[in-house]
Amino acid sequence: MKIAVFGAAGWVGRAVLQNLRDHQHHVRAIDYNEAAWESLRDIDGTWQGDETQYGDIADFAAVDRAVDGVDAVIHTAVLSGGSGGYDVNSDTPFLVNLKGLWNVLDAARERRIGRIVHVGSCQVEHPDGTFFDADVRRPDGSLYAVSKRLQEEMCRQFHDAFGMSIVVLRPCSIVDSRLGISKYRKPLAGGWNTGWVCRHDLAEACRLAAQAEGLGMEVLHTAGPQEAAAFCNVARTRSVLGMEFRGDLDRYR
Repeated sequence: MKIAVFGAAGWVGRAVLQNLRDHQHHVRAIDYNEAAWESLRDIDGTWQGDETQYGDIADFAAVDRAVDGVDAVIHTAVLSGGSGGYDVNSDTPFLVNLKGLWNVLDAARERRIGRIVHVGSCQVEHPDGTFFDADVRRPDGSLYAVSKRLQEEMCRQFHDAFGMSIVVLRPCSIVDSRLGISKYRKPLAGGWNTGWVCRHDLAEACRLAAQAEGLGMEVLHTAGPQEAAAFCNVARTRSVLGMEFRGDLDRYR
């Protein structure tokens, strides 16, 4: 398959690129500019893939060019919650998280791209003890949280209105179990979290969701610890995608 990956130079995007390449897919890596690769070059090396494109995800024309001729789209682009830019005077969260995703979904609709995978965000343990299934939305109210919830609602609406096949993945804390660090390069040892998922497992979920046939709208939690199944629908993730979470997180308990 030819697969477009938005946010390709990011923490999740780099793992997705590696996973797709390992499974012989043709990858079109898309990010804002060439400098985006620098932040993880010391960890993930230099990306040398099939295709690379640059452009502003808030620019529909750039997004439309990026999805031309692909079979599937994996959307990992986000203004990270820890990267700043979420003050009351900033339009960036709305442009990146909402206008950007709108552009991806609408361009995919116009080009009749049948498989869309969106990396969302959600807690694993609900603060009120409610089990997180696909119909239980994240309840927190920061601008980051609200924009991620609105992304999920946008995906639902595109599915309902146009019948698009969309899988929303719900990670919480995305770490690297191979390197023993968090997204912000903090060591995992001593900081155990039921919401952890190794970015390489999340990348596997992205690939399997992009490959899957016959899916309509799925909202699936991604969490590595075995006990996560008591709090969220990670068991359905395993069933729908046919995957196992292989990151060795137990050694960091």
